[in-house]
Amino acid sequence: MKATSTQTALVPMGSHALTLGFPGSLGNIEAYISAVNRIPMLTHEEETSLARRLREKNDLQAAQKLVMSHLRLVVSIARGYLGYGLPHADLIQEGNIGLMKAVKRFDPDQGVRLVSYAMHWIKAEIHEYILKNWRLVKIATTKAQRKLFFNLRSHKESLDAMTPAQVEDLAKTLNVKREEVIEMETRMSGHDIALDAPSDDEDDNKFAPIAYLSSDAAEPTKALEAKQYDRMQSEGLEAALEKLDPRSRRIVEARWLSNDDGSGATLHELADEFGVSAERIRQIESAALKKMKGTLAAYA
Repeated sequence: MKATSTQTALVPMGSHALTLGFPGSLGNIEAYISAVNRIPMLTHEEETSLARRLREKNDLQAAQKLVMSHLRLVVSIARGYLGYGLPHADLIQEGNIGLMKAVKRFDPDQGVRLVSYAMHWIKAEIHEYILKNWRLVKIATTKAQRKLFFNLRSHKESLDAMTPAQVEDLAKTLNVKREEVIEMETRMSGHDIALDAPSDDEDDNKFAPIAYLSSDAAEPTKALEAKQYDRMQSEGLEAALEKLDPRSRRIVEARWLSNDDGSGATLHELADEFGVSAERIRQIESAALKKMKGTLAAYA
């Protein structure tokens, strides 16, 4: 999470040491907002002149004035995202980063005011911050999902589940499939829960998610046992089979390795194949398994 101090959290610092510090301590978020609202706005001519100085001479003082005069814009945009439950100061900080990116890329000769150009960059940074911090697990990873995420929140009339008719209408409004609306609403309605919420009641702790989601597969002893078992299943089994004569190997493979469900050939079927009694097949099988067991011991 970002710094909680208003001054460190809200005063942007660029990659070129662009310092936008205010004199004295701002104290809190209200003082910061009051301070930026008192910064004079730039005229079109002043903005153009400063932007050209930055582009042509890399004048950081010009960049500072451009950023400072538009900090109130960031505050205004950030206020619209308070419904996500994230700190206002953090939203403003992320917006300030977007503003600095906009100032760095702004071309005054395109005929567009910085306020219009910067809105895209400010919102993009705030959107990225919200998507990273609103849920522990990302709910929107593609560009289309992100657009649907923010549009869905603004179009929903309440926090209740949407009716089929509302889903259909919203899908038409946003020009997306109704299935995509349903999927995003499902993602948004999920809540983060603590895996191991401490409680004085021992019975409550038994039913915490950590109790039934935990796995001992990564425990060193278990991991070693699993590795040895896999090695025995692959290298060991093949080595043990190679120690057998062709008839014994055929009997073992037909009885135990032919099908995954364990339904191998019967003693009588193999007796007919080799022209001997079922008891003789059982004896050969028993001797072969005993010999294989000795070989496999080296892999255990």
